[in-house]
Amino acid sequence: MKHLFAAGLMAAGLMTALPALAQDKLSVMLDWFVNPDHAPLVVAQEKGFFKDAGLEVTLTAPADPNDPPKLVAAGGTDLAVSYQPQLILQVAEGLPLVRVGTLVSTPLNSVVVLRDGPVKTLKDLKGRKIGFSIAGFEDALLGAMLEKHGLSLKDVELVNVNFSLSPSLLSGQVDAVVGAFRNFELNQLDIEKHPGRAFYPEEEGVPPYDELILVAHKAKANDPRFKRFLAAVERATLYILNHPEESQAAFVKGRPELNDELNRRAWADTLPRFSHSPAALDAERYTRFAEFLKARGMIKEVAPVDQYAVVVK
Repeated sequence: MKHLFAAGLMAAGLMTALPALAQDKLSVMLDWFVNPDHAPLVVAQEKGFFKDAGLEVTLTAPADPNDPPKLVAAGGTDLAVSYQPQLILQVAEGLPLVRVGTLVSTPLNSVVVLRDGPVKTLKDLKGRKIGFSIAGFEDALLGAMLEKHGLSLKDVELVNVNFSLSPSLLSGQVDAVVGAFRNFELNQLDIEKHPGRAFYPEEEGVPPYDELILVAHKAKANDPRFKRFLAAVERATLYILNHPEESQAAFVKGRPELNDELNRRAWADTLPRFSHSPAALDAERYTRFAEFLKARGMIKEVAPVDQYAVVVK
């Protein structure tokens, strides 16, 4: 028994003396500055879930929100947070991108008006000004929503408000905005004492889609680091659902600017929208949305899903 105890002590000593296993580095470019949409990534970082998966993950906010997918395509970052509609459009343009995971599995985009304003239904938008930030997909989305109510883009005036969605609505510059995230703009308007009303694309003729996804270079789709990364993100997502208060504390740690009323409200509204299985892929859903984009004239052909979205092996 004494010999066994001594052997155990020796083994413990040897294990203590061994150097820690090296962590594989992985770079992730966010789509925008850190906000509650990125909660699973931040919580996985703060709670050590990436480290447990043998990863040293770097999360970086872009200088320009249009850059992340382009940086992935150019080899400047391993992964980027992007959007399903943009992925399909960018792949059609020739960018070598592939979806490897999902963060937010429901649309966040919406058309927003002031609740006490003259627009009560989408049909009331006829002859009015609608603010937008990014031309292209938002035009297609708005056009489909209007057509359900007997209107078209010709019946409205589009105004580029350059990401100033809520201010342009509050100032009266426009009567509505498209591209407003329902977890942010609605809360921002409410805090300003001017509640808004949202019209949701998935209720107005637009197929549902994944809002936030993770994209990689097509040639690196099965990088072994990605499977461990997604497992850590799934672990963080479930932790957030089980421990929302502890998770929110981890999320704002060292980020006092995220501990304000807007971000706290957005946190609560975003939680139910996170993908519970970030690695899972609904191929039929991707095909339906690609067919919608083709019907809207945004792409020429509907490519096989496995050419731009995969389940990491």
